[in-house]
This record gives sequence, C-alpha cells and structure tokens, in this order.
Amino acid sequence: MWDIFYYNRKVEKELDGLPVGIRASCRRIMGLMIEYGPELGMPLTRYMEDGTWEIRAHGKEGIGRAFYMTVKNKRIIILHSFVKKTQKTPRHELEIAIRRKKEMDDE
Repeated sequence: MWDIFYYNRKVEKELDGLPVGIRASCRRIMGLMIEYGPELGMPLTRYMEDGTWEIRAHGKEGIGRAFYMTVKNKRIIILHSFVKKTQKTPRHELEIAIRRKKEMDDE
C-alpha cells in the first residue's frame, strides 16, 4: 500500500477545488495508486519529465491534471493540479510541479 501526501495545504485545496466530476476521477485514480502503486500507465497516469508524473482525470466538466512525484517508503506527493483547457499541457503548469519536486529533493 502507498500513502498519498500533498506538497502543502494550498495544493490540497487546489485539488479539492476542481470541478466535482474531475475531482471524483482524480480521487478514483488516487485510490488505485494507493492500492497498486503510482505507475498505473495510460490512460490513468503518465510520466512527464524530471521525475514528475501526471494523473489524467476526466469529468463531464472537462479534463484535469494533477502532477505528482514518488519518494522512498512508498510515498506519493501531489505537487500541483489544474483544469486543462488546451490540447497540450501548458508548460508553466508542469514547471510549477518540477520546481516543487526540486524543492522536495533538496530537503
């Protein structure tokens, strides 16, 4: 079993603020990650870069993404989440997650 944590309280509120359908999809995928591990593969999760992964959530309201990293002792850290409005993941959204991961790595 894996444990899921948030980078900080703001990230937890960000995820809680996603539209209900997207949030439900994200929570369902997170439940699978707890049970089966963080690398579920497409279409649920995908490796991005620099040790970051994304949760690929879908709801009637659209598409959402939550970036995460893994650390030892079977821990998953949610770094950032957002509602996706374009076909391609905006670079600045990924850069937020990468920057936060680097901060976690430096600790």
